[in-house]
Amino acid sequence: MKKTFDVSDKLFELYHRVHRLVNETMTEEGVSLARSKFLFFLSKLGPCRSTDIACALNFAPRTVTEAIDGLERDKLVVRRPDPEDRRAKIVSITEFGQSMLEAAENPKKQLIEEIFSALTDEQLDQMYEIVSRLVEKTDEIRRRKQDAAAAELAAE
Repeated sequence: MKKTFDVSDKLFELYHRVHRLVNETMTEEGVSLARSKFLFFLSKLGPCRSTDIACALNFAPRTVTEAIDGLERDKLVVRRPDPEDRRAKIVSITEFGQSMLEAAENPKKQLIEEIFSALTDEQLDQMYEIVSRLVEKTDEIRRRKQDAAAAELAAE
């Protein structure tokens, strides 16, 4: 059992170190990792409402609104009235936002390549398989918990 927790602790440690280093690297280029998530989403899916962003990224609506405020202030996104709902706004990435995202993504990719260059191709393949299995198991546990919660609600 101790070995399981040791490996788990190392995975968390790796995640946090990589996350911190990637964020620092991207921030040096002008777009933090957190901001890049919003910009990447808008870049790939196009203009949408902030509620769509909150749902897709699993963030609280208030968090998304505050983030969009900052992105808009920095001219990375723009809000326009929603033609279908005058109370809502459509958020779009600007050309400047797109160029900032691209500028930050290249150093991120280079950093990830450098970190994982510590592994051979065979080790990378093994790691991919192992992490994939853990992701599948995590999803299985989450589904089981959701099913149990739904069954409990139905029983009430």
